[in-house]
Amino acid sequence: MKFNKLANHETIVKTKTALIAKGIETVLVDDEISALEKINTWIPKGASVMNGSSVTLEQIGFVELLKSGNHQWDNLHAAIVSEKDPVKQSQLRKQALLSDYYLGSVHALVENGEFIIASNTGSQLPHVVYSSPNLIFVVGTQKIVPDLTEAMKRLEEYVVPLEDQHMKKLYGVGTKPNKVLIFKGESAYLGRKVRMILVNKTLGF
Repeated sequence: MKFNKLANHETIVKTKTALIAKGIETVLVDDEISALEKINTWIPKGASVMNGSSVTLEQIGFVELLKSGNHQWDNLHAAIVSEKDPVKQSQLRKQALLSDYYLGSVHALVENGEFIIASNTGSQLPHVVYSSPNLIFVVGTQKIVPDLTEAMKRLEEYVVPLEDQHMKKLYGVGTKPNKVLIFKGESAYLGRKVRMILVNKTLGF
C-alpha cells in the first residue's frame, strides 16, 4: 500500500529542507534507538513532559521509558493516570496543558513541511497549537505525502481504519477524526521550539 511505503532519499531531503525553512529543527535518523537517544539529548533534567497517545512513541521505547521512571523528567501523564478522583484528574489534565515539552507524532507530513494531526477528542491539540513551549514530533518517513489532498486521503482512508481497530482492541471503543489540525508553521513571535525527528523506518500508522 502506497501510504505504508518509506519515502525515497530525494523526497526525505526535500521535506527536511522545507521543515527547516519553516523554522522546525529537523533531524533524520535510521532507527528507533537513535530517535530515543535524540529525545534524551533534547529534554533537560526537571522538565515537565506530556505526550499524546502514539503508537510511534511506543515503538521507539519512549512510553516504556516514561513508565519505568528511569529518567529525570516530571511525567505529567503518569500523575493524571494515577489520580482516581475524577475532579482532581480533570484539574491535572488542565494543568498538563502547560507542560514544558509535548511529544507526539503526525498522521501525514507534506513535502512542503506542512503536516496534519487528527484527534477524536482534541485533548492533545492545545499543546500543539499553543500551550506547550517545546514540541517534539517523531515521524516515520512512510508518512510523507506530496500535498494536503494526499495527506487527508492518508488520514481518512489509511490511518483512521487502523487506529479505529487499534483503539477497539485496547479500550473497546473506536475513534473518529473529529478534529483535524493543519500545521502550516509557527509564529516566531511566540518563541516556541518545534522539532521533528524523521525516522527512516515504518513507525506508527
